[in-house]
Amino acid sequence: MAPYTLLVLLVALERLAELVTARRNAAWSRRHGATEYGGGHYPVMVLLHTGLLAGCLAETALADRPFVPALGWPMLALALAAQGLRWWCIATLGPRWNTRVIVVPGLPPVDRGPYRLLSHPNYLAVVAEGIALPLVHGNWLTATAFTLLNLPLLAVRLRCENAALATLPAPAAAPALR
Repeated sequence: MAPYTLLVLLVALERLAELVTARRNAAWSRRHGATEYGGGHYPVMVLLHTGLLAGCLAETALADRPFVPALGWPMLALALAAQGLRWWCIATLGPRWNTRVIVVPGLPPVDRGPYRLLSHPNYLAVVAEGIALPLVHGNWLTATAFTLLNLPLLAVRLRCENAALATLPAPAAAPALR
């Protein structure tokens, strides 16, 4: 098996691990009275992310894309960093993390870990991976198509998630310094 094929299959396994985690976390959230928002865009998101992985493999095979070390190694580093950021998000949110937009009432927004730096760090990981993973093997068509299709989906997702998060209580104010 070619190293790039193995990399894409490992990312696919990582996605399955995400889905197992998301299913477990959704059950936890529902037990705590959660509400799901924006489920209509979820199948499109699943299709697009599946298409990214399939496109990586198909473009490599059909377009006979070579591995170009000057591009491939930095893109591999970026793709791995995106995975690290994604799992930092998952670990920080704990049972509140999900692939769906599910909000548990009464819990304040998370403002630690990567969330102290960015409102939606997981989407930075998605964008970085959508560019980097295909470009590890020079698959510029897949990187371009995923990015262009992901932008409007990400806009929908961000609006949905921001509206859902607006239903949460504001985080407690930091104590005044004396």
